[in-house]
Amino acid sequence: MFKFAEQAPFRFLSPRIHILFVVVLSVVLTCVAQTKPAPDPDVLVLKNGDTLHGKLVSAVGGKVNFHSDPLGDVSVAWENVKEIHTAGNFAVLDSSVKQRGKKRAQQIPIGKVDFSDQAVTVHPESGPSLPPIPAKNAEYIVDGPTLDKEINHHPSLAAGWNGAATAGATLVSATQNQYTFSGGVGLVRVVPTVDWLNPRNRTSADFTGSYGKITQPAYFSGDVLVPATFTKSAIFHADAERDEYFAPRFFGLVQIAYDHNFAQNLQLQQIYGGGIGWTFLKTEKQIADLKATVQYERQSFIGGTSATNENLIGSTFSLDYLLHMKLLTYTQGVAYIPAYNNPRAYSVNETNTLAFPTYKNLSFSVGTLDSYLNNPPASEPPTRRNSFQFTMGFTYAIKSKY
Repeated sequence: MFKFAEQAPFRFLSPRIHILFVVVLSVVLTCVAQTKPAPDPDVLVLKNGDTLHGKLVSAVGGKVNFHSDPLGDVSVAWENVKEIHTAGNFAVLDSSVKQRGKKRAQQIPIGKVDFSDQAVTVHPESGPSLPPIPAKNAEYIVDGPTLDKEINHHPSLAAGWNGAATAGATLVSATQNQYTFSGGVGLVRVVPTVDWLNPRNRTSADFTGSYGKITQPAYFSGDVLVPATFTKSAIFHADAERDEYFAPRFFGLVQIAYDHNFAQNLQLQQIYGGGIGWTFLKTEKQIADLKATVQYERQSFIGGTSATNENLIGSTFSLDYLLHMKLLTYTQGVAYIPAYNNPRAYSVNETNTLAFPTYKNLSFSVGTLDSYLNNPPASEPPTRRNSFQFTMGFTYAIKSKY
């Protein structure tokens, strides 16, 4: 009786339950069999003996960036590192290799990396280990997928852009009513999108503008009605440029530019040209370009005629400068635009912007736009050749996630 009572529950189970049990067991065993073991961690050994296990992110500018789950992201100078051993594949870019074009970059060896005795050794997946590279020459260490993406792929039209958008406004309601709006957007995309490879091309687009009006309502002076009056201000600038590099710091370019300045009676100035450029200063914090173009220029003036509107052949000689520091970013652009078929029809522009970081991607900014147009047509009241604008506002930094 005892034996029968023990087996009875199993003897009388429904066949459907047996089938369900077998299916569930099979699924569980399949999942266990397909579970991949966790990858081996990278190892970072400090000179004080501390050992971190995690993921080597990169090594840039003499700093080793390492991620450890308990500590998060850690940045350590090379002189404080004793050993590094990676389980994944990385590429080491030697600073003694001057040219890093696309063909040369494709030859950069990739493999597991070991660091000891202040030297880095790459162990390719096939072939012997390479000669050790002194740590001082290991300018960049990056993972294999990142290197492949930057060398063999191109960001889509909407990806890879960096820049800033600025907006400001002034409103006054008193005897006179006044409002002014100003803003701008500047975008640039460099391919590759990292600074440890030489650029292949650069695309930039920029728009700045301000619009304002001062109105004086109509009023009676005794029995005489003085009509309402208004004063308008409008300054707009837009440009786009494409650079193609034929050397790490030299490039050819094509550009278009459009300008409107109501205060100078300039309805529209159009520029279409091409030329060459030279990046004569490039450091971690500063970059400066000199550019020279040959161009077609069309000037149309408010109320102008065929005698005052001009078709010009000229050039643009410009300097663009960027200084990026922890507490501020300063940008400057200066351009001299002569005309060869009419020496009087030249202009000069200068822009300056200071941005002070406030919160995350938001900054407080101040800027100036100074423009000189030598050939405005005669008008009443007389048109001044110089126009100066000062703006304040907030700037939002646009950062690429490519």
